[in-house]
Amino acid sequence: MTHNQNRNNLYNSLKGLIEAAKLKVIRNVNTIMVLTYYEMGRIIVEDEQYGQYRADYAKQVLLQLSKRLTKEFGKGYSLTNLEYIRKFYKVFYSRIPQSVVGKLEKSKRTPKSNIPQSVIEEFKPPFSLSWTHYIQLLKIENDDERNFYEIEAINADWSVRELQRQFNSSLFERLALSKDKIGIKELAKKGQIIEKPTDTLKHHTVLEFLDLSEDERYTESDLENAIISKIEHFMLELGKGFLFEGRQKRFSFEGDSFFVDLVLYNRLLKCYVLIDLKIGRLAHQDIGQMQMYVNYYDRKIKVSEENSTIGIILCKEENKAVVEFTLPQDNKTIFAKAYKLYLPSKDQLKKQLE
Repeated sequence: MTHNQNRNNLYNSLKGLIEAAKLKVIRNVNTIMVLTYYEMGRIIVEDEQYGQYRADYAKQVLLQLSKRLTKEFGKGYSLTNLEYIRKFYKVFYSRIPQSVVGKLEKSKRTPKSNIPQSVIEEFKPPFSLSWTHYIQLLKIENDDERNFYEIEAINADWSVRELQRQFNSSLFERLALSKDKIGIKELAKKGQIIEKPTDTLKHHTVLEFLDLSEDERYTESDLENAIISKIEHFMLELGKGFLFEGRQKRFSFEGDSFFVDLVLYNRLLKCYVLIDLKIGRLAHQDIGQMQMYVNYYDRKIKVSEENSTIGIILCKEENKAVVEFTLPQDNKTIFAKAYKLYLPSKDQLKKQLE
């Protein structure tokens, strides 16, 4: 190994150490900030309860607190943020054991102070997201829905923007529409669990990020190109565990060539996922074609350790009768799902759930 290589290795080792330390500091700062806001919310709520304030008087108290805290500590204590802090405690009050809350109270520190690490470790991790994430979650009134998005944001490491996008695209409702009441409760407790092919399916797929208009003329090739240009967004929309293998994957037999629009792999299901794109209404020929693709991958591509290939036809308009009478009753591998180029109405989806 040359002298320069040794220096590069030394530099990379130190760089990695510094970057890891910075990440740890950021995480600790976020944790302490969220815990501090939780404790502030508790003090505010208890003060209101003991004082039996009227709603308008309580708001005046928060306004005065906001002015004084902002003057002394700077940003982060606006009236709006204090209202979120109060709501944060009300929504998540059961998250931290009362024994630990007592220790926090005894510390009697100012809002900007550090909460002892020993106290943090005792109930870690009650909050695993940033305060900005929790502000978005506090805008969700339904407990089950809020729990679902919190779990998914943690498990999938969503940015705040991705959390907003998934909420705006009604991910919870779209998944819930394909489940029974028990399945909906499981979503709220565990998030989206991928154990079988149907777990990956939503009521419909939302592709608003492609910036294609409903009334715009586009071809299947245009749709495919748009998806490839936004492949990261597309994978997030599909769900957990998807890996991209290729587009227009070619295979041939008896002189004929066939092309699969998109070939993916799901590491959780341990199987290939083939996607065919259709810009019109689903026809029985589309299902037959997908059946052939799936059969080919099962017999020629997959290995014995892998599970059966899944085929998904993304079409502009579903045809449930065609699906029902073309596929066998015990079908578990081929699915047709509609896609939409706009964000769905949450109210409409919630009415369907009811």
